[in-house]
Amino acid sequence: MVTPRGYAASMAPITRERFEELVAEALDGLPAWVLEAMDNVEVLVEDLPPADQRNLLGLYHGVPLTERGSHYAWVAPDTITLYRATIMSAAGHREDRVREQVRRTVTHEVAHHFGISDERLHELDAY
Repeated sequence: MVTPRGYAASMAPITRERFEELVAEALDGLPAWVLEAMDNVEVLVEDLPPADQRNLLGLYHGVPLTERGSHYAWVAPDTITLYRATIMSAAGHREDRVREQVRRTVTHEVAHHFGISDERLHELDAY
């Protein structure tokens, strides 16, 4: 079956609302201990990554849990930003693949919140 836009049915565009639902599913799928340990972090969805980082799937910005001390108080939340267009492009716009890429990206960025570096994630084959 082909939709009017010319996409195969399995490749129909994923709306921002549906994408945000997939992000929520990925967060809900994290182990309970991870969700309980996450502190002062907000997860955001942006349509496009920064112009100078066009291939960026996600970005963690903040102070990792491993670097927080007694001085860490009254600060704005850390952010995990997922870039919808890049994730959808990397996944070929198929919802099953987008769901998996969202899950992987959420897990990767949450790992940064816990202080795990890109190098360590590569060692663990979890990038």
